[in-house]
Amino acid sequence: MAKIILGIDPGIADTGFGVIKVDKGKITCLTYGSIKTPAKTELSSRLETLYHDLNSILERYHPDLAAVEQLFFNTNVTTALIVGQARGVVLLALKQKGLPIANFTPLQVKSAVCSYGAAPKLQVQKMVQAILKLEKLPKPDDAADALALAICASGARLVDGE
Repeated sequence: MAKIILGIDPGIADTGFGVIKVDKGKITCLTYGSIKTPAKTELSSRLETLYHDLNSILERYHPDLAAVEQLFFNTNVTTALIVGQARGVVLLALKQKGLPIANFTPLQVKSAVCSYGAAPKLQVQKMVQAILKLEKLPKPDDAADALALAICASGARLVDGE
């Protein structure tokens, strides 16, 4: 049976999203992109935009599972707190839809997709492009990361012979 997985890379300026379908071991990309919020808008309005736009994606694709990136320590505490609030809005929207949520660190995602936990952004983008057989590199970075999260959550064996 086919499974739809939504990957989300939370952020306040850009929240990356990627939706994949896994059917009989084959992974295909349904869509990807970024939810953007205007910089000079108050935080509560930005969080509301994120919530609304994410709900539109949930209504359109009806995922069976969501994969969300865990926050890593940021030296800028203010930025970390704001991103944490965005992540909270994401988790709330997913929970309200009754979706199971898988949480992954950037290290886990890079290890799953690139077999190297310190892989640079470009390598992640190229591996996502290859795995999903995309014609072009997925951009922006946040969307490529979201697709990588979805791939990681799929549990698919990405290397032949494993």
